Amino acid sequence: MNRVLVQAAALLAVIVLSSCGGDGDDNGMPGMSGMGTNTATDVPFDARFIDSMIVHHEAAVAMARQALASGAHPEIKAMANDIIRAQEAETAQMRQWRKDWYPDLPPTNGLQMDMGAMQIVNDPARPFDLRFIEAMIPHHQGAIAMATGARTMAVHTELRTLASNILSAQQGEIAQMEQWKREWFA
Repeated sequence: MNRVLVQAAALLAVIVLSSCGGDGDDNGMPGMSGMGTNTATDVPFDARFIDSMIVHHEAAVAMARQALASGAHPEIKAMANDIIRAQEAETAQMRQWRKDWYPDLPPTNGLQMDMGAMQIVNDPARPFDLRFIEAMIPHHQGAIAMATGARTMAVHTELRTLASNILSAQQGEIAQMEQWKREWFA
């Protein structure tokens, strides 16, 4: 949980720093490229969150589909089905909000933050279910960091509600995966 709090604090720091404006010069700071042109004053936070979370959810769905095909434990497959169902629905909702709220806004650079693992490591020497867990936990932690910021920064109530739902679901899934990791792979 401490790691999640650190990530949330880092997200808020990025948001605060990005709202300072700038001329697009990254001053040679790694990871800051484009921040000057994608500030809170230039692009609405809600649009940046939606653009980031759609990409993030699409990666989770891809990993969950891999788990359906390669997972050994029925619990992993059940969680994969839950992830696919929930995140495809959330992605469709976010696409509709993006269209409704920002019809003329071109794609943004998103939140410009670490989103966690975006794919499962290809190492057949290690059990697939362990690799899935080790990829999905940091992936969910990335979503939690983004959603934590959205709960306070989002303008639209619907987006704040979605962020709360993401936090609840993904914190629960992390706890479950950590338990499975201890039970199955300790």
